[in-house]
Amino acid sequence: MNAAILRAAQLLRAGDVAGAEAGFGTVLLSAPDDADALLGFGIALGRRGELARASDILRRCCAVAPERAEMWDSLGLIHTAAGEHAAAEVAYATAQRRAPEVLDIALRRIGAACGAGTAKAELVRLEAAIAHDPLDVVQLTARGALLRRLGRQDEAIDILAVATTLDPDMPGAALEYAVAVTDRDPPAMAEAALRRAIMLVPEQTSLRNNLAVVLMRLHKYREAREMLEALIADLGPEPGTLCNLSNTLTSLGLQSAALDAARRAAVMAPRMQLPWRALCNALAYAPETSGAAMLAAASRASDCIVRVLRLAPSRAAEPERRLRIGLLSAMLKTHPVGWLTIAGFEHLDPAAFEIVCIAQKPSGDPIARRFHAIASEWHVIADGGAEAVAIQARALDLDMLIDLGGYGDRGWMTACAHRLAPVQLKWVGMQNHSTGLPEMDWFISDRWETPAGFEGFYSERLLRLDDGYVCYSPPSYAPEVAPSPARARGRVSFGCFNNLAKITPVVIASWSRILGRVPGARIILKTHQLSDPVTCGRVTAAFLAHGIAPERVIMRGGSSHRALLAEYGDIDMVLDPFPYTGGLTTCEALWMGVPTVTLAGEIFASRHATSHMSNVGLSDWVATDLASYEALAIARASDIEALAGLRAGLRERVRGSALCDARRFGRSLASGLRHAWRAWCGEPSARRG
Repeated sequence: MNAAILRAAQLLRAGDVAGAEAGFGTVLLSAPDDADALLGFGIALGRRGELARASDILRRCCAVAPERAEMWDSLGLIHTAAGEHAAAEVAYATAQRRAPEVLDIALRRIGAACGAGTAKAELVRLEAAIAHDPLDVVQLTARGALLRRLGRQDEAIDILAVATTLDPDMPGAALEYAVAVTDRDPPAMAEAALRRAIMLVPEQTSLRNNLAVVLMRLHKYREAREMLEALIADLGPEPGTLCNLSNTLTSLGLQSAALDAARRAAVMAPRMQLPWRALCNALAYAPETSGAAMLAAASRASDCIVRVLRLAPSRAAEPERRLRIGLLSAMLKTHPVGWLTIAGFEHLDPAAFEIVCIAQKPSGDPIARRFHAIASEWHVIADGGAEAVAIQARALDLDMLIDLGGYGDRGWMTACAHRLAPVQLKWVGMQNHSTGLPEMDWFISDRWETPAGFEGFYSERLLRLDDGYVCYSPPSYAPEVAPSPARARGRVSFGCFNNLAKITPVVIASWSRILGRVPGARIILKTHQLSDPVTCGRVTAAFLAHGIAPERVIMRGGSSHRALLAEYGDIDMVLDPFPYTGGLTTCEALWMGVPTVTLAGEIFASRHATSHMSNVGLSDWVATDLASYEALAIARASDIEALAGLRAGLRERVRGSALCDARRFGRSLASGLRHAWRAWCGEPSARRG
């Protein structure tokens, strides 16, 4: 390669496209068939957007040096840029025959096949190639990558795992495997794969963002925050990174910073749904959030969804016939969704309701087995995004669809915007307030969660059940209620086992005032985030700033669920956080003999404990403002004998209440679902979707 070509190539690498084009052009004047000059000139033209001229030059280049893979690869890139996928696939195929060891070419070939509509034929070719040489890491990786693009995630992961085992140091294979396992369990496997890929492909900055998401799933929130802040410092703010940072800050109880990150993302990308979802998440935990503000943010998130499938699937409008009800959730298992819903579904009359689950893969999980037992069909949630899930669900001929995932991690609320069934309802699973979706017809609630007058805070119609809005299934392994710890210590122990996201600076200030008024009292906090010493130190400092000594704030990290329940034996009463109150945690505390002082607010999430406490006849533990909340906690703590007496009989009280009466709840749920169906049958406009 002569000096003029080298200088032009240097200009191209430096971004001086015009200078490079001139340099290569000068060489071609005296040597019109110089392959390197033709290649450089074609690439420069492509960089300037002159795709037709670039294509002509590169075809000539391939004719001059047909044995060189980079010539055909560059031609393929130009065809790809022009949207000419079939031509690109031919070029990449030729390049791959010249350089079968180059993974990037193989991956570009499958991308072109997907664009050209020949992905299935390419998969057959790859399968034949692997049958011929089962140890060919390039072909294995390409096949895994193609399977992932086709939505066959599990198969992709299996074959990519083989590829990375055969060659752990191949960057492209490690990258494809890391991307494939990012959204799969167990998250520890994804963490290891992503760290390996980052080491091999450090320039692929999206991997750091993906790793932060996985770290959040592993409850390593401080590490996730540090990674995201470093990424923003290195590359500047980007909407997706800011949204993940917002979610991380929320989980650490830093609500003001979380709101700021979400709002910055929304300003940068106002038509993107993700920032508005992040804002909805942060707002639910932020002090003084109103129902109107929550609805406005949810509506903005809904407005950003591109609806492809709008009209409701056709179903017979017969009010009293057996209804086919779909349950959409990846959490139909031992999870808050399972504990709070399974008993209700089990007590629906199978002659009146048929259950179809669109859920996670089958497992031996105890609650998952209960869902399997009542389901007439079980469909694993389709890979490929919201539209794929929508197509899958609409093919099931459902009368009603109940979303049990919301906008949470691995939730499919966005799919509901494509109208999966004639009647759609939201229940549990990130049910913090209105969905804002016009396609979500009903919001399952009760008279305590949404009292009369709250209708304006919801885009859905409120389906108020007769008692509470959930039915708690206590785990069989829950230990017996322990004796009163206050009697043994002579002092009250407050506690809160809620997510740290709910324990905001305003909450800590309030709890500190309560502790200041109850001599000798302590508070026990337990959550996954408190496994991190640095996070514990920050929380300790926050209490200390209000005059509460560290020895009065006991912090405990994550543990098994059985161990968590046993630790209620150390607590006399729960101080509920606000505005996001305890849901399942309140039910568990009650089952373990521990009542909760709660503050009822305006948004749905701020009234969970109000519903549960009222449902077991303890509405006098519900405060309506901050001053009465603190006064109520102090008053209850002053009577140790009354606390001990309530504790001794609380489990039986809960067992006999509507909160745990599955048969009673099943009748209420059935009545509510039938009411929603009859309403649709009687409203022709609703049947038009």
